[in-house]
Amino acid sequence: MAEGTQGASMDRILQEILAVGRELEGMDSAMVELTAETRSMHLEIADFQSQISGLDQRVTSVETQVTSWTDRDQELMHLHSKLTDLEDRSRRNNICLLGFPEGTEGTDMLSYLWDILPKLTDITFDTPLEFERVHRLGPKRQDGKGCPSLIIACLLRHGQARQPLQAARAQGPLWLGTLEIRLSADFSKETVDQRRAFLSLLPRLRHLDVKFGLFEPARMWITKNGESLTFFDPEDLRIFLDRLQEQEQPMETTTLTLQDIRGLSSGASHPETTSNPEGGATMDLQSRGRDLERLTKSHDDRGQVLLAVAMYTQLSDRDKSRSPLKPTVAPT
Repeated sequence: MAEGTQGASMDRILQEILAVGRELEGMDSAMVELTAETRSMHLEIADFQSQISGLDQRVTSVETQVTSWTDRDQELMHLHSKLTDLEDRSRRNNICLLGFPEGTEGTDMLSYLWDILPKLTDITFDTPLEFERVHRLGPKRQDGKGCPSLIIACLLRHGQARQPLQAARAQGPLWLGTLEIRLSADFSKETVDQRRAFLSLLPRLRHLDVKFGLFEPARMWITKNGESLTFFDPEDLRIFLDRLQEQEQPMETTTLTLQDIRGLSSGASHPETTSNPEGGATMDLQSRGRDLERLTKSHDDRGQVLLAVAMYTQLSDRDKSRSPLKPTVAPT
């Protein structure tokens, strides 16, 4: 009997051992699958790392190109400014004349200017004017309608080119009979645009009482409070004027009058009133506090606000004592 029981126990133990073995075999297969998945993940991570490394190299290359382009942009801007300066210098001997009707020069523009330019500017030249070339700008207007085309005269000597311009500035408008003739220097398009931008700021300069002068080719000189500044960029001048206007803009202040303070003692404008036991209406203290806060927010003058505080205190004391209020502020 004991041997049969012992044999059954051994069989049960053997079955359990076999079951554990089968479970271990399942775990082994799971471990093999997990190992394979881990290897696959390692391969994917390595691939991602190589891609990231490639992207890093490409970003570095793009940054290098952007830096190179920035340097090139700065170099191009520098070259552009130099070209503009060279173009302005090549035009220094030019004079632009506007207002001469079409055909007044006849067939010889050069002889016409030799004769008319000294009379027009009232200048006696030490030496005869020497022109390199003279011509009208654009096609000739046959119908004579509209503004006559511009005349550009290129003189041989810079000094002779400056004299008529200086005379035109000193004399103001030049007149040929009833026709107004204008003389101006010749500049490149970039310089003309820059001068126009400076000229658009002249009303603000006059409004702020700033002394100014526009010098060639495009340089604005200003003086304010004894300080002189020179601007080469209209945007810099615009920013300076904005700051100057903010500094000189007067602070908007209002005066706290005696009537405003008396409003604290009057219950007419405030519905919140309470009656004391002796009769007679007095303004609620909370309403006075709100009025005082309103006056404090609407007045920038600290002294006026302090007077309001003093009056508010006296009003509170009067409510307690019922004594007449003595004025402490002179009427405005």
